Amino acid sequence: MSPTVDAAATLVRLANRIGEFFAAFADREEALDGIAQHLAKFWEPRMRRGLYAHIDGPAQGEGLVPLVREAVLTRRGRLEPLADARSGP
Repeated sequence: MSPTVDAAATLVRLANRIGEFFAAFADREEALDGIAQHLAKFWEPRMRRGLYAHIDGPAQGEGLVPLVREAVLTRRGRLEPLADARSGP
């Protein structure tokens, strides 16, 4: 496996674990907001960029659970780091 595949798999696994926690919420919108808030607060920009690269790339977000996919796609404007704000490699 290439490092890119390993990194994407790790991001998917982490995002899905966050989704598992919020899936227990009775209110779906609250769950979606919770996932987005967690990613915005605790994931550094390069991690969020990597997740969106996985979603936008050939894999098309393969492996993401539907709740996480919906959260990151519907709240993309709040989560996606600006292209000119890239920090580090």
